[in-house]
Amino acid sequence: MREKYELIAPCHFGLEAVLKREILDLGYEIDAVEDGRVSFCGDAEAVAVANVFLRSAERILLRVGTVHAETFDELFERVKALEWERYLPVNARFWVTKATSVKSRLFSPSDIQSIVKKAIVERLKGVYGVSWFAEDGADYPIRIFLMKDEAVIALDTTGESLHKRGYRKLTAKAPISETLAAALILLTPWKRDRILVDPFCGSGTFPIEAALMAANIAPGMNRSFLAEKWDNLVPRRNWYDAVLEAQDLIDLSVQTDIQGYDIDGDVIRLARENARLAGVEQLIHFQRRPVRELNHPKKYGFVITNPPYGERIEDRERLPALYREMGEAFARLDSWSEYVITSYEDAERYIGRKADRNRKIYNGMIRTYFYQFQGPRPPRREMGRQE
Repeated sequence: MREKYELIAPCHFGLEAVLKREILDLGYEIDAVEDGRVSFCGDAEAVAVANVFLRSAERILLRVGTVHAETFDELFERVKALEWERYLPVNARFWVTKATSVKSRLFSPSDIQSIVKKAIVERLKGVYGVSWFAEDGADYPIRIFLMKDEAVIALDTTGESLHKRGYRKLTAKAPISETLAAALILLTPWKRDRILVDPFCGSGTFPIEAALMAANIAPGMNRSFLAEKWDNLVPRRNWYDAVLEAQDLIDLSVQTDIQGYDIDGDVIRLARENARLAGVEQLIHFQRRPVRELNHPKKYGFVITNPPYGERIEDRERLPALYREMGEAFARLDSWSEYVITSYEDAERYIGRKADRNRKIYNGMIRTYFYQFQGPRPPRREMGRQE
């Protein structure tokens, strides 16, 4: 019987439901949904599958244990009591890469990191019968989350965050992350047979993530993960199988109408190159065009965009006119649905319409709002024309 693990997938605050649905679609059982993370049950194969296929997760963590600790002595002893030898071979290179503490008596990240490392070393000294570790094997970074004196301790199977798909070598200023863009698209009813336009496409993240979905290209299939070298936990064949499955699912013959506009021609060139690196350049039309020229002859399309926020004071004065132009464009596209993520609190005022729905989402440390202006549903297709 294959060993089961509790896996933890962190995500952007406010988008846990999207990630939960993705995990369920992969066939795994959800253990818990908490602020900024979803826990689920899976075996070694699930570690590879989740890393390769999940679009909205930031990384995949493997829980070693949960301990209650109000003092550093308690933290040391309880971390030492965990069965670290199940996870860390004698030559493992391990360190505590991140410690966070919320509403807990222990709050110094550096002290928490130091105590946990010492506790693991003491445990493994006794188990392996050595007094010194070469740490010349695979990397096993450890992450600790303390919440109300409960510490979740987990191994990071991913390494570089999952938003690093491998295609965005070049970025425009104020980019939106790939994982956030994917999650926001998944939050909308957009499907690959519908039009999608991003009038502030920047480095192309929204159009590229939509094209990856349309062509069924797994987001992690062209990058590597730390746990690929964890032969003691995740056999190499699990990674091969996950990537082979991903390759079999790709459909580049799909017909799409995905467009990205930006007023900056240099940025459009960056977006085209990123799309080429992602393997979806033939599925996206990029064009230099200001938002005031946003138009489309077809009905029932989608605008999904990340317009300027005015984070810099010198840019803030331009925002009313820019958002007014956006509102005028939306009015012309009267059968369309528009989805706008921004931290600009006067967005609805200048767009000239109250959003049908509004969701608070944290984009890094910036509190943003995902305004959802929902258009009418297209009429049902005749039965004989349904795909």
